[in-house]
Amino acid sequence: MARTAWSAPAARLGAGLAVAVLALVGCGVLSAGAAAPGSPPASGRPRPAAASPRPAGTPGARRSHRPPGQSRGSPPRAARPLAGKIVGIDPGHNGLNYTDPAFLSRKIWNGREWEDCNTTGTQTAGGYTEAQFNFNVAMDLAGYLRQAGATVVLTRTSNHGIGPCVNWRSYVLNRAHANVAIDIHADGGPAWGRGFTVLEPVADGPNDKVIAASLRFGEYVHRALIAGTPLRPADYYGHDGYMLRDDLAGLNLATQPKVLIECGNMKNPADAAVLTSARGQREIARALAAAIIRFLTGRWPAAAAKP
Repeated sequence: MARTAWSAPAARLGAGLAVAVLALVGCGVLSAGAAAPGSPPASGRPRPAAASPRPAGTPGARRSHRPPGQSRGSPPRAARPLAGKIVGIDPGHNGLNYTDPAFLSRKIWNGREWEDCNTTGTQTAGGYTEAQFNFNVAMDLAGYLRQAGATVVLTRTSNHGIGPCVNWRSYVLNRAHANVAIDIHADGGPAWGRGFTVLEPVADGPNDKVIAASLRFGEYVHRALIAGTPLRPADYYGHDGYMLRDDLAGLNLATQPKVLIECGNMKNPADAAVLTSARGQREIARALAAAIIRFLTGRWPAAAAKP
């Protein structure tokens, strides 16, 4: 994710609950031109790609796999805790954003100030792109959530496009009346730094009514990532894996509880090894699914260990 000025870190209360996320695998839920402020500009819509997708073998190419749970029949009713719920997923950036700098530099209103429509995102030293990582995790997460009975709304459904702008992504999820939403990203920090950071919203008008719920959801995401992945809270960014942000359209404009997760540092070799592996991506997706289920149902899926 492109980095700008940071705001003060969030204060946290209470001890974290250790969640047995991996138990989900066996429970049946989870298988192994600027526009006027407040108005969704037409320019924010995704722009048709003018360039061909990267050829096979290019670093960051989409891995070939079937979405989790696709080949299996519908799980029993008891294993569908999200039936009737709508979950929004925003996989940050897009695979062909780098082909159109002019589109990306268009200014949009983020609820507080003007910012660029979008960015290219970061990448590992080996060229594996953040856009690809974001998309892979989003697809895995969508599969898990659908298996749990949720209706999933995505802000993009391929990694071969440009955009949409960050404000338009918020409008998509707001119009879908999502019960909760998550922005999926990875960071491009200093090579020595490791770990994930949950970016949380600051009251900014449109999001005023969902701040408390967003902070609660962010805590569940934090706990689930610790319990279900090898990743740990960032040691270079934020405070104990949390940071308040008031400069992001995705958080400022949200009308549903929402956080942005920087899943790790793509510039760090150890984090990159997790972020670029199919196993690491699925573990992250399972952890995010567990956090969403906890937020929407009041219970952790399957077994949850006491602190």
